[in-house]
Amino acid sequence: MTTIGTTTLGSSLTVSDMGFGAMAFAPSYGGTDSETALATLHHTVDIGVNFIDTADVYGDGDNERLIAQFLKDRREEVTLATKFGILRDPGARREGGASARGDRAYVHTAADASLRRLGIDTIDLYYMHRRDTSVPIEETVAAMGELVAAGKVRHLGLSEVTAEELRAAHAVHPISALQSEWSIWSRDVEARIVPAAAELGVGFVPYSPLGRGFLTGTITDFESLGPNDFRRRLPRFADGALQRNSGVLDAVKAVASEVGATPAQIALAWLYAQRTEFGLSVVPIPGTRRAERVDENVGALDIELNEAQMAVLNSALEHVEGERSLHPHWVSQGRES
Repeated sequence: MTTIGTTTLGSSLTVSDMGFGAMAFAPSYGGTDSETALATLHHTVDIGVNFIDTADVYGDGDNERLIAQFLKDRREEVTLATKFGILRDPGARREGGASARGDRAYVHTAADASLRRLGIDTIDLYYMHRRDTSVPIEETVAAMGELVAAGKVRHLGLSEVTAEELRAAHAVHPISALQSEWSIWSRDVEARIVPAAAELGVGFVPYSPLGRGFLTGTITDFESLGPNDFRRRLPRFADGALQRNSGVLDAVKAVASEVGATPAQIALAWLYAQRTEFGLSVVPIPGTRRAERVDENVGALDIELNEAQMAVLNSALEHVEGERSLHPHWVSQGRES
């Protein structure tokens, strides 16, 4: 049985070594029934994963409402993260038809709405989900700091910001965690933002650590994605691109075979190795709809990859085809260049 330890993000936010990304229950990946979702959440916390991540935009608030049901009996066992800032707008030319908002009034309105949906008094970690480039990040973070002063939020986080944006935000209020996509096939963050987080003592929370499911080896072709699966619109999952990205998965599978682990476990173990490589706290938040997959994922904590295995996995970057986002400026990658 894997022992799940703890990691400190920032100066004082202590969480389990692995988190859980509740977006897995949202319609974007096909969704699931509430009974199954709640059973998975209970199992996740039962085995020691206490860091649960959601956002107000997942299912237009339904994800937070689902987690509220779970929290009724287990609030004290959970470190809860949620996010604000993404607005669904079919006319917006951004990721999935969305735009961002980060003005002071909206920060307060969004936080109050999340607290109501979640049925709690305080959010443990509150993220700015995406950058509203029309508003100085200092204004957004100052408003988030007001939430801390009011007792509505304990710690602040940012998602998909650049190194420059992180430094500007951290100067206004301490940032505990940075959440961005980071995995064997999404490594652009290593150039600037990961070193900046290490320099400032900000913890890193990689989302989509399993390459949005690709690194598990369970997505065989484009047609295996459901008709409403948003991954169909992502460049790396486009018909043809998936096949050409097979070299990435081949590297992961080769190491998995050598170690006697699953591809998902190897992908997560690679991320844990980055703690030493970059000198910062790293807590990935893989998501799944199935309890048995949670058990599989935490098994990565028992794996230590050697230098040769890391070299094979690092070489997988050569085989990556396609941007990780439909609109690169929606994530840090486009604004760093």
